[in-house]
Amino acid sequence: MSLDAVAERMSAAARRAGRDPAEITLVVVTKNRSVDDIRRLYDQGHRDFGENRAQELRDKVPALPDDIRWHFVGALQTNKVRIVRPVVVLLHSLDRPHLAAAWMKGPGRPPPALVEVNLSGEPQRHGVPFDGVEAAVDEFVELGVPVVGLMGIAPIVDDPEMARPYFARLRTVRDRIARRHPGVVELSMGMTDDFEVAIEEGATYIRVGRAIFDA
Repeated sequence: MSLDAVAERMSAAARRAGRDPAEITLVVVTKNRSVDDIRRLYDQGHRDFGENRAQELRDKVPALPDDIRWHFVGALQTNKVRIVRPVVVLLHSLDRPHLAAAWMKGPGRPPPALVEVNLSGEPQRHGVPFDGVEAAVDEFVELGVPVVGLMGIAPIVDDPEMARPYFARLRTVRDRIARRHPGVVELSMGMTDDFEVAIEEGATYIRVGRAIFDA
């Protein structure tokens, strides 16, 4: 695939679900990718990029145009918040009170955040368990964090259709939370192997790297 091919598949998935493709943002994940790789996509008009590691983000930001919209999509240690907070437009991986408290420290209002949910329940996965998501959102909002949605990573499966129930459940939880917190509207879900199913289930952000860079 390529950037154009992913965009075409995004649009087709949105149309199948009766959605406007403009509702969905493609975050190109640039972990282990060079500045030149990113710049090539930038020159094609893309602006939303995601990093998994704070140090990589710190090194890449000064080397690239300042109108890039950086997203942080990986697990974030509290001692790395000072690197990430000033440069991103969205944190996709808020998952614990200590991180929420650290995110609130610093000048001005922090960038918005998504609460990461452990979709599979596997202990090695990051994220809030499904049965604790609503309480976690309440707690993070009470701390002052501008929570705007949820993020989840489906388990690795042979058939993308097997990821559908996880995405559908995350959408259902989002809808329930939004009744109390109307600003919780976003769903960051879907990657290279399952982004079309995620779009059909309501994703507003998808995070894709391999399908673009390894085309």
